[in-house]
Amino acid sequence: MRRLVVFGCGYSAKRFVELHGGAFDAVDATSRSPDGAAKLAAEGLCAHVFDGSAPSPALAGAVKAATHVLVSAPPDDLGDPVLRGAIEALGDARSLEWIGYLSTIGVYADADGGWVDESTPPEADSERGKRRVEAEAGWLDFAAGRPAAIQIFRLAGIYGPGRSAIDNLRAGTARRLVKPGQVFNRIHVDDIAAAIAAGVARPEVGPLVNVTDDEPAPPQDVIAYAAELIGLPVPPDIPFETADISPMARSFYSSNKRVSNRVLREDLGVDLAYPTYREGIAALAV
Repeated sequence: MRRLVVFGCGYSAKRFVELHGGAFDAVDATSRSPDGAAKLAAEGLCAHVFDGSAPSPALAGAVKAATHVLVSAPPDDLGDPVLRGAIEALGDARSLEWIGYLSTIGVYADADGGWVDESTPPEADSERGKRRVEAEAGWLDFAAGRPAAIQIFRLAGIYGPGRSAIDNLRAGTARRLVKPGQVFNRIHVDDIAAAIAAGVARPEVGPLVNVTDDEPAPPQDVIAYAAELIGLPVPPDIPFETADISPMARSFYSSNKRVSNRVLREDLGVDLAYPTYREGIAALAV
């Protein structure tokens, strides 16, 4: 019996379950809040509340019976909540074959627009990125010497239905911040789901996999392309240096790199449905 337990069933993990959950005989999913768990249950999942403290008996039992575990819960001030709260149950999971951890390309430091890949040391230059580096190391340590395979999926900027330049333009919130030379990688949520499914099918690949599109691109180009597709005015340029943005938003622009997806394409064998932002935005514009 193939049993999947998803810790932190948010936007990306839920899309994986929607598209590929049928490959499992049972799927359990967690949320940090009772309301979140109720929404997951309403969608037909076996839902549990988990906030990093000791799991409920039902969740502990599901983990111990799991063959596959997908971790999408982000680290907090105290570290990785799953390693902190569910480590005993995970250690007792005798049938566990695979662990997938959804991380971020934010673990890489600024490369001044240069290319990085899985061989690049994770030397994050933001507090969020440093937490991810520590969480990745914790999961790799946990898996060391155990029969279960582990794959760390380093995700680029996520977009998809309800979360895209199209949605921001229609809501009137899109802005074209311009910082010369700045590029970002992106990834459509459906391609994230495909990458996770490929990892389940090919657990020997990795353990590190960058999940990004083929074309790092300036953010203002994406906004302009989306606006032209749906017939809305292209928002004016806003110089990054004088833009009124939050410290968190400004921190994203402090790191400029191009992230290779060779392992994703060649080793994991993922044929991206949306290899650049153009295909992804065009699909969302209909």
